[in-house]
Amino acid sequence: MSSLQRMLLLATGLCVAAGVICLSPARAAPPGEAKARFFSEATHDVSPTMKSLARAAATAAKPAGDPGLLLEIRPERRGPERVGTGHGVDAARQSSFASISALTPSANFDGLSNNDNFALYGGRVNPPDPVGAIGPNHYVEAINLAVAVYNKSGTKLLGPIALGSLWDGFAVPQCADNAGDPIVMYDQFADRWLITQFTPPSDTDNWNCVAISQTGDPTGAYYRYAFYTGPNFPDYPKFGVWTDSYVATTREFGPTVEYGIGVYAFEKNKMINGQPARAVGFYLDGNNPAILPLVGDGLLPAYVDGKQKPLNAASIPLVGTQDDGGGYGATLDAVNIFELSVKWRSTPVASLALAAQLPVASFDSVFPCAPTSRDCLPQPGIVDPNQFLDVLSYRQRALHRLAYRNMKTYDAMVTGQAVEAMPGVAGMRWYEIRRSGGSYSLFQQGTYAPNDGVHRWMGSVAMDKSGNIAMGYSVVNGTNVFPGIRYTGRLSRDAAGQMTQGEGTIIDGTGVQTSTNSRWGDYSSLNLDPVDDCTFWYVNEYYTAAGQASSAAGWQTRIASFALPGCRP
Repeated sequence: MSSLQRMLLLATGLCVAAGVICLSPARAAPPGEAKARFFSEATHDVSPTMKSLARAAATAAKPAGDPGLLLEIRPERRGPERVGTGHGVDAARQSSFASISALTPSANFDGLSNNDNFALYGGRVNPPDPVGAIGPNHYVEAINLAVAVYNKSGTKLLGPIALGSLWDGFAVPQCADNAGDPIVMYDQFADRWLITQFTPPSDTDNWNCVAISQTGDPTGAYYRYAFYTGPNFPDYPKFGVWTDSYVATTREFGPTVEYGIGVYAFEKNKMINGQPARAVGFYLDGNNPAILPLVGDGLLPAYVDGKQKPLNAASIPLVGTQDDGGGYGATLDAVNIFELSVKWRSTPVASLALAAQLPVASFDSVFPCAPTSRDCLPQPGIVDPNQFLDVLSYRQRALHRLAYRNMKTYDAMVTGQAVEAMPGVAGMRWYEIRRSGGSYSLFQQGTYAPNDGVHRWMGSVAMDKSGNIAMGYSVVNGTNVFPGIRYTGRLSRDAAGQMTQGEGTIIDGTGVQTSTNSRWGDYSSLNLDPVDDCTFWYVNEYYTAAGQASSAAGWQTRIASFALPGCRP
């Protein structure tokens, strides 16, 4: 056991078995001791088909409202403000473009927009939280606060429908509220779709709501589940796919809990068959000074890509990042890796362990923003700093997804985060982490921030079956780059830490966000097509002049696919 693991265990008073955080189900924990909490679903049932929900939405009376009204600026429960202390050198920065610029999207079409929220609710919301997943024949997208299904050519097959309508008539009525923070996943091993959201914040009762398609058809019926988190509000839920578990991480708050990270695993084999299912939860106390630097503002669970399943005994990785200048007490810039192990036997067992801390090249996550830490990135024609865009980098968390791949001789994981790559300029830091023989290493890292004055942030990273890495992200500057979407990539044998394939454009923005709510994202999603394991699909938000005219927060989403050279279907 490392000294870091001992510090974590001693500081939290957790039980120790083989160097892991654990709980023997037969033993009652002392008061105040963190433990694995096994529990059963609150309830489950079967939904109507999504096709019938879409038909009902199409014939429902449309709400009346003010086209300029922002129905809801959804608040985010958050920790203390972080103040920048000056910019240091980003030791992994890639400052130039690659000489190659051959990236061209194949599919490229508009997804859901805030105008869809207006059609459904009579108002608009911010931020959009755009997310999606690709299956053999469909792309399913969710935003705050709607869902739609497309074919791979971009034809909308159904929707938009209200996000909460998937749980209409459910025994936990809070799941039917349009609360948001959706996640969409396609589980290729089970041929199932998952759509999730949390419930409205409560000081007494909160749930994770999960809907799983009965078949591989996302327009059909869904098994609906609710898992109770009690008085802790499970903010910013991020989900991952594993062999026998679905895994979620959350940022948690409650009437007696100031801040912490929740880690959950759900009994997959029961859920895909619509049977009563169990779950296990851990709570990492963010008020503990030994834990806070390790978890920052969130952990990401592994999300398996590719045909090769993880080994049956493989623990599930969860990754977070820390910044020594970020105000959480970290003493170095690093990637922290926890391992979650769950065995769904008659008497289930689970453990959560800090497996590794990997020092990384220096970076700064806290921008010099004003008037708040959200008002950071200028837009063309905007002089009011209250209308700058949120870089969200100060949160010190890896951005959705933690894309995992079993490469047979080792495991590879890629993810990224926004950083202050140059003074006042955002760039995308990305990492490739490898696990071999149970040990972790940082194989490569880079900060993509060419010398053109363009901010790159709110990204997502993934790897194809050949080991090529792609990254999608938002772009903007204060002069001539309106909020838009671009991407880049590298081949597996390219020089480490470099995005070598130039920069492709998914969509150039033509408008700006003029609301004084500067929220952007809060996430996007880059996913692999399970058919060829080579084609990337990306969704993010952008602005058009028409969207800007329709609302101060008239955002639009865009869905695009592309492949990198050298990946053979």
